[in-house]
Amino acid sequence: MKQKLFLSLFFSVLCFVLVGNLHAAEQDIGYAGIEVCKACHQNIYEQFVKSIHGRKEISGSPANKQGCEACHGPGAEHVRKGGGRGVAIVTFSIKDPAAKKSSQCLSCHQDTRSVAFWDMSRHRSLDVACYDCHSAHYGGDKYLKAAEPALCFNCHRDIRSQSNRQSHHPLKEGLIKCSDCHNPMGDFGKKQIKADSVNELCYTCHAEKRGPFLWEHPPVEEKCLNCHVPHGSNHSKLLEKKVPYLCQSCHDERGHPGSVYTKFETFRGLATSGKNRMFARSCLNCHSNIHGSNGPAARGSHWLR
Repeated sequence: MKQKLFLSLFFSVLCFVLVGNLHAAEQDIGYAGIEVCKACHQNIYEQFVKSIHGRKEISGSPANKQGCEACHGPGAEHVRKGGGRGVAIVTFSIKDPAAKKSSQCLSCHQDTRSVAFWDMSRHRSLDVACYDCHSAHYGGDKYLKAAEPALCFNCHRDIRSQSNRQSHHPLKEGLIKCSDCHNPMGDFGKKQIKADSVNELCYTCHAEKRGPFLWEHPPVEEKCLNCHVPHGSNHSKLLEKKVPYLCQSCHDERGHPGSVYTKFETFRGLATSGKNRMFARSCLNCHSNIHGSNGPAARGSHWLR
């Protein structure tokens, strides 16, 4: 019993000496310690300990290394000179290229699944850095500096304009996010979409349009964007053009030939027939199964309701 107690005491003293030596070695190479950082940077420290970077239960986190100095570098010299802007310890400058600004984050995160395609992403090629969208201290959703879509709209102002049109996906309403369709870290799909094709992406929500149908509508089968725009339109159902103009882009040579609306065909014009052109002239009034039909014979082949 005495022998076990002696061994326990011996190992406790040994660990104490080793930790002391380690702390001394850190001081020798310029580490100040997280408690010293906390004394001046209380607000940032409180954010840090709540973030994933401040959790000791996660292997390899900064909290299991040198805390703040795991990313910012040794701070003893910074403390010795009294802190301040002139002697701040930073891993990069705002004017540095994106690759350098992202290198500190990628030193830990480069092998994670979420950034597997980062090097081939559009954001990477346009010199967007991790720091531009993410915060290392704030523990919000995915550590973003702002919520979607506001964060994305800071750069994608054309998309913000489109999303304000009368027909739009419910981004502003908070029912979907940009990252539901796009992968900002890069993907094989065009425009970094989270699918092999546009149609496959649309079908994740609009499964009833997938089919298979007995009578397929060729432009629908080819690509949804033949008729729809993805972010916003001044026409209903995100259509590229108003019906019947959209339909007549392909179907104007036979069947129901279209023509330009003129003053002659208005209610005040001289034409005695054809005045119904001025109201309710929509192909979808009859051809309502426009995405595909299982109807019999001619009715199905013409996508009639």
